[in-house]
Amino acid sequence: MNEKNMTALVSCFAKAYHYDHNSTRIFSDNLAKNILSQEEYAQISMNMKEGSSYFNPSFKGTSDDALRWIVDNQLSPSVLGRSIFCESELLKFQSQGCNQYLIYASGYDTFAYRHKEMKVFEIDRDEMIKDKQSRVQRSQLDTTDVNYISADFTKNNWIESVLDSAYDSEQLSFSSLLGISYYLTTTEFEYTLKLISEITQSGSLLMFDYPSYEGEKETELNEELAEASNEKMKSKYSIQDIERILEKNGYAITRHLNHEEMTDIFFEAYNLANSQNQIQAPNGVNYCLAEKKNSSKS
Repeated sequence: MNEKNMTALVSCFAKAYHYDHNSTRIFSDNLAKNILSQEEYAQISMNMKEGSSYFNPSFKGTSDDALRWIVDNQLSPSVLGRSIFCESELLKFQSQGCNQYLIYASGYDTFAYRHKEMKVFEIDRDEMIKDKQSRVQRSQLDTTDVNYISADFTKNNWIESVLDSAYDSEQLSFSSLLGISYYLTTTEFEYTLKLISEITQSGSLLMFDYPSYEGEKETELNEELAEASNEKMKSKYSIQDIERILEKNGYAITRHLNHEEMTDIFFEAYNLANSQNQIQAPNGVNYCLAEKKNSSKS
């Protein structure tokens, strides 16, 4: 397995495991397992089982029970929560006429292969894009209307790659930046939103999650896991910070959820059906939907 893509691989594994082991689901991704090889799925499962004492030293049960506990409590809560929040708002916006979906840091996202009604732009590091394309080709997934764009969010000129694609900046768009804010400095995150704002039509929507100052214990564990994958978390924000950054770049929050609201809205049906394996959205992560209102301020 490619260690540089480990966070994305584990996120994909979490979606695949959740789909395979539940009939009532928080988020249904029936293609996540297609992206992983059988060997990768088995290897990640084994690694999690062997590391169960790190996640929960007092856990008692079989290795399979331990794997389920790790997935439900550590790997999947944030991934499933942000995915269902994003796609529910995206499909709602699509019904209102939006036909362009830009996935920044697309990783191994499978939306484009599960929904063929939108023009999708998958934007990520060149290495990730090439690896994703090889996996999609191996799985024989339909890539019609999928645009792959290589970009490094820490470089100043990455937005040119989006403008050089089939993207139409005069039309409405939905942009997701899920899992990005953790690994950019505040300056890099602000600059990323500035560039996106400059190529985005008023009325378009922007979705992202971000680490807050709440849930320090859970946040510390996630930071340790990220560092183990060579992806150090760099920033945290208050809602006031987010409001300021968005306003500066012409956006206004239309929906904002904390962990309790996320659990109540999106996890309730699953938890009612799985009383022995309930999942809670992680404390320390907030989720934001914003609308482009006007031109950004200098």
